Amino acid sequence: MSTPSAPRLTAAALAAAVGGELRGDGAVEVSGVAPLDRATSADVSFLGAAKYADAFATTCAGVVLLSPELAESVGTVAARVIVAKPQEAMLALLPQLYPEPVATPGTDPTARIAPDAVIGADVAIGPYVVIESGARVGARTRLDAHCVIASGAVVGEGCHLYPHVTLYGGARVGDRVRLHSGVRVGSDGFGYVFGGGAHQKIPHVGRAIIESDVEIGANCTIDRGSIDDTVIGAGTKLDNLVHVGHNVRIGRLCLLMAQVGVAGSARIEDGVILAGQSGVAGHLTIGAQARVAAQAGVISDVAPKETVSGMPARPHREMLRGQAATAKLAEFMKRVERFLAQQGE
Repeated sequence: MSTPSAPRLTAAALAAAVGGELRGDGAVEVSGVAPLDRATSADVSFLGAAKYADAFATTCAGVVLLSPELAESVGTVAARVIVAKPQEAMLALLPQLYPEPVATPGTDPTARIAPDAVIGADVAIGPYVVIESGARVGARTRLDAHCVIASGAVVGEGCHLYPHVTLYGGARVGDRVRLHSGVRVGSDGFGYVFGGGAHQKIPHVGRAIIESDVEIGANCTIDRGSIDDTVIGAGTKLDNLVHVGHNVRIGRLCLLMAQVGVAGSARIEDGVILAGQSGVAGHLTIGAQARVAAQAGVISDVAPKETVSGMPARPHREMLRGQAATAKLAEFMKRVERFLAQQGE
């Protein structure tokens, strides 16, 4: 939905922005985005599937993006924009209708910055931020309230660290990285040896390295390496509540969805997708462009481009065949029991 200060776009300007065909009143203005059933005359919405045609027929949206095959759908909207992929076109409009607030460079008086910390140009430092000795923050980076950049940690240029992000000592963050609230980078991994009647902690002296263009969701935890480094590759995105163990190496352009856990020393190669609540055991390799389904438990290596599911995870088609066979087992056992009864056993 729109906000009082939101920019406004005419239907004509909107059509030009997405390269679509305008049908209707090009002067209609919108200032927000909403689904068909909740849109007002000040909103733009989209129709990309026939199953939502009923919602389109009754929508109050001012402008609707439609796919070519649905262009003649029954509805009374003032303006239609015909475009090949309406949902993708909507994504292109969001930055225009909801521009990201620009932080004003400067340092809040409550921030605590070590004298030898290096701060780049045009950095915005919010309330109660702590930047310790030897830390470095690149130009045009934004540190929101209560962020902690510990001794020797490095943040690149053009980053945004949301409130309460903590970088432990020695953490490295590349350029244009987004770390959402509650992210912890560089905490010790879970490493102990049993001796003398107690679990003895293994010191962790490796680093946690976040390469450029990574986005990490709220309350994720990235452990530092024990001796080696923990690395998250460029362009990779983590959803909320993901845990990455010590010495893990995650490649470029991977997607890790909510509540994924990756145990120590695992290798996740480029382009891998780990769906929600899946887990990867330690010291395994997930090959490039592999897919791990939601809630799968990976306990052996996964080949490149393979799709696995289930617990333990195995090739998806094999898992489906196993589930189908299991579903038939009860009826099969009844048939066996009837056969044995007929034999007098």
